Parts: sequence; C-alpha cells; structure tokens
Amino acid sequence: MKNKEIQMGRMWKYFVEATAEIIEEEGFDKITIRKVADKAGYNSATLYNYFSEVSHLIFFASMKFFKPYTDEVAIYMERGKNSLEKYLLAWECFCKHSFQNPQIFHAVFNMDLGEHPKKMLEHYYNVYPNDLINIPEELKPALFERNMSKRGRSLVELAAKDGYIKESNIDAINELTNLVWQGMFTNILNNRKLYTPEEATNITLKYIKEIVLREKVFQF
Repeated sequence: MKNKEIQMGRMWKYFVEATAEIIEEEGFDKITIRKVADKAGYNSATLYNYFSEVSHLIFFASMKFFKPYTDEVAIYMERGKNSLEKYLLAWECFCKHSFQNPQIFHAVFNMDLGEHPKKMLEHYYNVYPNDLINIPEELKPALFERNMSKRGRSLVELAAKDGYIKESNIDAINELTNLVWQGMFTNILNNRKLYTPEEATNITLKYIKEIVLREKVFQF
C-alpha cells in the first residue's frame, strides 16, 4: 500500500472515530460536520475530502457500535441444531440488539445514504476486518447486505435448501417477517409504544415464529 493510501485511511478513521465519540458523549442530534472536524483536529474542508455528507459519517460511526451484535449473533446461531433453528435464533439476536439500540440500527439499515450503500458496508469491513473474526460463513452474506429484505433471505434460502421450508414460501416468509420487525422497530424508534426491549423482542419473535413455523415442511 502506498504512503498516500495509508495516510488517507488513517484520516478516514480519525473522522469516523471522532463521530463515534460525539455519539457516545452527546448523542446523534449533536453531530455536525464542523464539530466532527474540530474533534478530529482538522477543518471542515479537509473532512469533505473524505465524506460528502454527514449521513455517511453517522453510518460509519454507527457501525463502530455494531460489533456487539455481530459477535453475539454468531453465538446465538451456534445453539441451533439446524438451519431453521439458526434462522430463528438470528432473528432473536437481531431483535434484541435493534430494540436496545434503535438509533444505531436506524443509521445502519434505514437512513438515506444516497447511492451505493452496499459499497459503504464493504468499505467499512475492509477498513475494520477484525470485525469479521469468528463470524460464521453462512452469516457473512447477510452482514454485507444493508437491504433488510435481501439480508434475511440468504438464511431463509438455507432453511429451504435443507428441506425445512418450501421453496415457494421463501418470498412470503422473508417479506412477512421483515414487515413484523419493521412495524415494531418503527414504534420503538419513534416512542409510539412503551415496550421494554425485552418485551418488544418477545412480541416480535412470537409473530415471526408463527409465520415461519406455519409455513415449514415438518416439525424438527
């Protein structure tokens, strides 16, 4: 790697880590280009050489808080005896963390990032490859996918391939489970329901399991 590329990568990290510090210390609503640049020790013009808009900074900084989820989902899935159980356990872990940290998950999955958001995920993991250590191979396609519909589909397809779900039901299961999560997540994010994260997780999982187990091929 050339010295210039190393320097650019180092600068990129400075700004992302400064944004993460502001999130921890002051919250998302306090993030501005100027504040991030000041905290990193540079001016706003320099920051714009690396980030075209503040939403990109927020996305990358939010990914810094995402590792507890990616670490734990691997542990959750290890408990599954087959691909269908692993799929449901992955949902359980995702619900738990997304309802505990709705602003982080909103920034990662729902915030408008403009064009090519998938490339942003790939770039993050290229810069922080250690975040992928101990991640199961079957989970990696989902981690590199920001689109929620596509993200969960890979695990549904595995369950169908193993004969637990009819292939004709893949689209319906994938869409319905995502809609259930999105509905609860919107309520939590906007404070429309006074559920605790645990209550929200239990309710959401109840409906997800009803959808999945109703459409499966046989009991396991």
